[in-house]
Amino acid sequence: MDELIVGTDDKRIFEAVKEFGGKIEYTSREHKSGTERVAEVARKFNFDIIINIQGDEPNLNAEMIDQLIKSIKNDKSIEAATLAKKISSYKELINPNLVRIVVDKNNYALYFTRSVVPYVRDVKNKEDWLKVFPFFRHIGIYGFRNDFLQKFVGMNESSLEKVEKLEQLRILEYGYKIKVVYTDSEAPISIDVPDDLEEFRRYIKAKSREI
Repeated sequence: MDELIVGTDDKRIFEAVKEFGGKIEYTSREHKSGTERVAEVARKFNFDIIINIQGDEPNLNAEMIDQLIKSIKNDKSIEAATLAKKISSYKELINPNLVRIVVDKNNYALYFTRSVVPYVRDVKNKEDWLKVFPFFRHIGIYGFRNDFLQKFVGMNESSLEKVEKLEQLRILEYGYKIKVVYTDSEAPISIDVPDDLEEFRRYIKAKSREI
């Protein structure tokens, strides 16, 4: 990365970032999503590639960020990209808080959903589905070309986005593509519900004991 900037409308976050010497921009309180907040900050700078690092995934691996940057830099046709990781356990497969991703032969996203897709019709026991088909979870980090990011936030909310509550579906429903980059790095803990926060606290305690 050439620059790391925190965007916020919260004074507490603003002061915390200033305290450790980080770069921060105040943003509007009217944004409906983090992507809109990122787009506002991005308009102030002359960067071609923008990586949206979301605050609800605090242990995101830096290698993942590099993967996204490289994928977009190496292919001028990519307007948006994200990460996916292979699901390795049944517990992960059925977790309703994780987003699954289905891709085409060229590694572009076909669909994002909280449901378990695809449905393996000929295998009745869902615990065996992972043995016959590779399922992938979505990692919530995005890379955009700045001009496409501005276009994206200017689009009206789409019907699929409304029902799934997944804003990336807006891109697909409007006919644009999202490149999917696969990662082997440890999946970050997404803090979506209180139980996730407790899991992250346990993770931090375990890491501190290792040190």
